[in-house]
Amino acid sequence: MRRRVRDGLLTTLADMAPGHQRCMYCGDGQGTDIDHFEPKSLAPLRTFDWLNHLLACSYCNSNQKRNKFPRSDEDGSPLLLDPTLQDPLNHLRLVLPLCTYKGLTAQGEACIEVFGLNDRGVLVEGRRTAYGTAKQSVELWSIAMDKGQHSKAAEVVRVAWNRPLADVLAAMFHQSEHPAAKLLFDGEEETLDLLRDPALRAGFLSHA
Repeated sequence: MRRRVRDGLLTTLADMAPGHQRCMYCGDGQGTDIDHFEPKSLAPLRTFDWLNHLLACSYCNSNQKRNKFPRSDEDGSPLLLDPTLQDPLNHLRLVLPLCTYKGLTAQGEACIEVFGLNDRGVLVEGRRTAYGTAKQSVELWSIAMDKGQHSKAAEVVRVAWNRPLADVLAAMFHQSEHPAAKLLFDGEEETLDLLRDPALRAGFLSHA
């Protein structure tokens, strides 16, 4: 019975996770672990609370987060983001040329520290690759649409969102609407123009 419950929970969390069962914390590693958002050692009564479970990779779960669960000094609220309830884009900004994160709030800063989002070289390099492939994806979508190849354009969108580190693509769309977008996309004006195209936004964001 216990195994069936765990398997069912893992399947449900995998459906909620980004890409193909990616970790809800780093977006890169395969989500193999069921993590207790508020650790069992700190909140044993939430051990079986459905809302306290997230899909994580073993590295984020066992090496980075472990029993860390920082809280605000002001009101004691959790400083780690729950991606099922909060939009990380409101708390973290991806500096596109560097592919590192900047915390916009105390919660964003806590996530960067606890999960080592800027300290793990493999994550930063992975984001650089993801940024390059995301730019190629929006270009390929535009070319396919210009040729009337709608099924090919749809496949480009599907593949783009199912890659690891899809948070990079999400950050690109989010930042394209920022008042300082031209500075954020310095030297990438063509990409920025594509991201602002209403048809492209509709095609990509409907599948996000």
